[in-house]
Amino acid sequence: MKKLLLQVVALWLCCAGEVSATPLRLSYSVVGPTVAGIWMAHETGAFKKYGLDVTIQQGGPQVNNRPLLPAGRIDFLMTGNLLHSFGNVKNGVPTVVVAAMFQKDPQALIAHPGQGYESFDKLKDAPVALIAKDGQFSWWQWLKVTHGFKDEVLKPYNYNLGPFLANPKAIQQGYSVAEPIYVENQGKFKPVVHLLADHGFSTYSTVIEARTDTVKNKPELVQRFVDASILGWVNYLYGDRKAADAMMLKDNPEMTPAEMDASVALMKQQGIVDSGESLKNGIGAMSDARIKDFYDQMVKAGLYKAGEVDLSKVATLQFVNKRVGADVKSKLAK
Repeated sequence: MKKLLLQVVALWLCCAGEVSATPLRLSYSVVGPTVAGIWMAHETGAFKKYGLDVTIQQGGPQVNNRPLLPAGRIDFLMTGNLLHSFGNVKNGVPTVVVAAMFQKDPQALIAHPGQGYESFDKLKDAPVALIAKDGQFSWWQWLKVTHGFKDEVLKPYNYNLGPFLANPKAIQQGYSVAEPIYVENQGKFKPVVHLLADHGFSTYSTVIEARTDTVKNKPELVQRFVDASILGWVNYLYGDRKAADAMMLKDNPEMTPAEMDASVALMKQQGIVDSGESLKNGIGAMSDARIKDFYDQMVKAGLYKAGEVDLSKVATLQFVNKRVGADVKSKLAK
């Protein structure tokens, strides 16, 4: 009944024109198909249907947009995984996760085929591991504690595939829906890809954060934004995604349509967006148990101390787990 009431209110407000121009500002810290659902919601009118006028601000690894949310410069931030959210709570930053668009973090380790790395357990024996500094201080620590990787093999990854392509025995970090495609294009071979999420790295990813005061004072607005975003992802994965792809290719002209197609295929194959909890509760799903499990792993890895982060402030489940878009998915997937 509550879900139906929210949908009726959103439809009435939209039709009445009272919030049809409600301005919202979203920024993101990732690029390419990892933000596809948001562009789909924008380009196909899902945001407008829910009475929202959303401005999408360009993000990316070179843009420090995280301070913009608590400062009130943006209303929502689509960012990486729960490590950022743990850090926010620890440091008293008044933000909260309201949805998780990815059930799996796309972070992966890639290797050359035929070098004995087809088994994940063998990766720790590689003589060279090309890992960026932020990875070395985050998930690499988890790999050391949980899977026995060693710091001695570390070399900096500067987002240049050259060193990896030149050394068949090297392993390298990469997004499972991006770097493997670039390796195949440049190196003319399919790399071995091991998704960390498939080996216990249980964080959600591409989470949507809002300010805590927005959640408290404007929950109906947050609900409409989350619902529209989820519908964007449903339509992107299972419907006609041309409109969103056109905008993303404009946003990131270095990508090609072929790379976009390959990335989406990997996203589906690996269950990045729609797997696990989302199959039952809908895209965007989260659970307190899984958030706690990931935090406990990070405590074991030495990134946090037990009790250092109030997990009740990391995320709220009030806007997800409602099977939004399930009927649309059922129709489109046929």
